[in-house]
Amino acid sequence: MTRIRTIIMGAAGRDFHNFNVFYRNNPDYEVVAFTATQIPDIAGRTYPAELAGPHYPQGIPIFVESDLVKLIKQHQADQVVFAYSDVPHEYVMHKASEVLAAGADFRLMGPTHTMIPSTKPVVSVCAVRTGAGKSQTTRRVSLILRDMGFKVAAIRHPMPYGDLVKQAVQRFAEYSDLDKHECTIEEREEYEPHIDNGVIVYAGVDYERILRQAEQEVDIILWDGGNNDVPFYVPDLQIVVADPHRPGHEISYHPGETNSRLADVIVINKVDTAEPANVMRVRDNLRRVNPDVVFIEAASPLFVDDPAAILGKRVLVVEDGPTLTHGGMAYGAGWVAAQRFGAAEIIDPRPFAVGSIKATYEKYPSTGNVLPAMGYGEAQTHELEQTINASDAELVIIGTPIDLKRVVKINKPTQRVRYELQEIGQPTLVDILGQKFGK
Repeated sequence: MTRIRTIIMGAAGRDFHNFNVFYRNNPDYEVVAFTATQIPDIAGRTYPAELAGPHYPQGIPIFVESDLVKLIKQHQADQVVFAYSDVPHEYVMHKASEVLAAGADFRLMGPTHTMIPSTKPVVSVCAVRTGAGKSQTTRRVSLILRDMGFKVAAIRHPMPYGDLVKQAVQRFAEYSDLDKHECTIEEREEYEPHIDNGVIVYAGVDYERILRQAEQEVDIILWDGGNNDVPFYVPDLQIVVADPHRPGHEISYHPGETNSRLADVIVINKVDTAEPANVMRVRDNLRRVNPDVVFIEAASPLFVDDPAAILGKRVLVVEDGPTLTHGGMAYGAGWVAAQRFGAAEIIDPRPFAVGSIKATYEKYPSTGNVLPAMGYGEAQTHELEQTINASDAELVIIGTPIDLKRVVKINKPTQRVRYELQEIGQPTLVDILGQKFGK
């Protein structure tokens, strides 16, 4: 029987996972290529033979997504699998039309074939869009579960941007583990806050191996989702975060709408800074697609070490990179803090941007007068440092989830912005988790 020749479109996360759990040992399929987008420097590499398994002794090549039509024809591909996230529905169908016109089938894979069951209870925290407030929600859930007496491990959606074989299974319990695994800024932004709270973090490439190791040392698995992707594990409780600053996105982005429909609990975040009409619009949209969901309203208040230091200053604001890029936001917590605490001016970083940082602005022109903390590798981190230090700002406001000064040498005074989730009214996450897992 001829194997079904398959190409997987991805961004070094969901694509590798779908391959590992469904295609790797499946005799009916042959994955001839991956394509890559969103993440720099993934294309041109190979998904290694050590991870690809015995059917792929040479590994699997990874190409730029712009080569997709050429690859379909070159390999006479039967099927193309779309396996990345945080894109508009219209974008997905444009890709589908491109694939169909080239002669192949177009596939989206669902939970039955991609979610791995665990021997331990799983709480998943996902979102309808990048930048909705998933990370602080995950931290809040982890602390509640810990206070209930459970040992928890957060398993983070993949960000394997280095040596994939070395990164197959990663465990982070101390800051030194971040250096040992040569973590990028993007990885540190997700892992450090958990480590600050005394929560073990797992991540990597092979998520069944990761799960089985984590199960050996904890009571509850906390799935810490990335972008607006759906969980890799079968959840016992599925929490999804929605953003009223982008009303309508909860039902118009892939696979965010899938999360909206799957959710047991939806946290509508940022209600303190959003227009009340937009909060109601988001609630109504979500109620329409998921009538039985439980809603929690929440805020993400800002905390700054010394707010008075911002008053009257010309400031450079550095924000979480993914929130501004494929998240599509023009600003983040740092910009809000600059406005709230009286900065005289938020300077435009573009005149000072170099290398890949300059290219990021060209690729994502909707970014406002803030600097995305891009750092997908050592070279890009250095270019971020150059951009910050070349600016004529009097003060740098760091709106990233980590203290950027740990990885970038900044030659100016700084103020760091922190934000944590606070539920408003009832029910709360304590109520929900207590009902589900109360001892």
